[in-house]
Amino acid sequence: MTTFQNLMLDVSGAAAPAPAPWRPIKITRAEIDAEIDRLSAAPAPANGRRASRIVHPSAVAPGLGFAPGVSVTIEVLDPGERTAPMRENAHRVEIGIRGSGRISVQGRDVREIDLARLDVANIPAMQGFVFRNTGDEVWARLSYSNAPLLEKLTAHYAEDLPEGWEPRRRTAGPRSTEAPAAYTRGTAPDHAIGTDGARLRGYEFLVDIEVVESLALHWPWEEVRRHLSRTAGDGGRTIMALYNPATRRRQGATHNFFVTASYLPPGSGQRPRGRGHKHTSVAINYHFAGHGESEVDGETLTWEEGDLLLSAPSWLEHAHYQGAEGLGAFTVQDHPLHIGMESLVWQEEMDGPVLTLGSEDGQTGYVGPREAGS
Repeated sequence: MTTFQNLMLDVSGAAAPAPAPWRPIKITRAEIDAEIDRLSAAPAPANGRRASRIVHPSAVAPGLGFAPGVSVTIEVLDPGERTAPMRENAHRVEIGIRGSGRISVQGRDVREIDLARLDVANIPAMQGFVFRNTGDEVWARLSYSNAPLLEKLTAHYAEDLPEGWEPRRRTAGPRSTEAPAAYTRGTAPDHAIGTDGARLRGYEFLVDIEVVESLALHWPWEEVRRHLSRTAGDGGRTIMALYNPATRRRQGATHNFFVTASYLPPGSGQRPRGRGHKHTSVAINYHFAGHGESEVDGETLTWEEGDLLLSAPSWLEHAHYQGAEGLGAFTVQDHPLHIGMESLVWQEEMDGPVLTLGSEDGQTGYVGPREAGS
């Protein structure tokens, strides 16, 4: 029998806990290609979802992922195949790595996204979606999700939608007529408490929350690349963020993830080796061009085109160096999640200040990581 005393953990005088980050890890292009081929050759599952979640050796259930709270799944469809429709309260970032296909998403309007190789798209939470291979070769994507975080919280909700479901415009249902119209967010009490900004609000504010429209968006690589540096020394930006306005100040592609596209053309100068930087958000790099190496907490990892790398586990010092032919990479970080939790701690210079980004003045003067700006 559990007693009250059994539930108590005495932490009197305990030292502040230290971060316990996972180690960096690399999945090679050969390993990814082999898994795509294996999934493609296997019998099609009943729901059409040919998929392999990449699981870090340190991950424990619930919440198996490539990084804590983050999954990266290799998803495959053969020509002519489609997935069964579903929706979930996790949200996704999709990066095309082979072939092409269509993502259909039900939001305010039906969103039809034709995703080619190196295109990026997001799928908002609780909007039904279907994937279709509309091409004549295998379609493969890297699908990033915050499902492991929700699984760890025992809060991941997912459901298959009825057979024959097709996305259509979603309209708001009628408000309940069982309660008086006065009980809405617009008429609920909202009182100032003290003089520093504290307020006391009616329960309606919790269950009738202001809606911020969240759309499935598409960042075609052919359009994105035009805004990145094209030739060495042209003064163009080498790193840009794929921004979703629904995330507002959190600067994400979804409310959980930012995605940056980095491109350093061949012949770009290599920055001198030295100390790196660190942050509490984790970073996952998919390298689509070039080769180089990363130094993470004293460990050196080489990478080349097609490799996937957990390149910055939380609060480990890291630095990246490209080869003479430059580099191309997509980086996914759980940066917006940490901004929302006020936990995004960032140290750009290892002998510099530790900043809480989003809660105090941040890092300025940089075009790309550790590259002096104007």
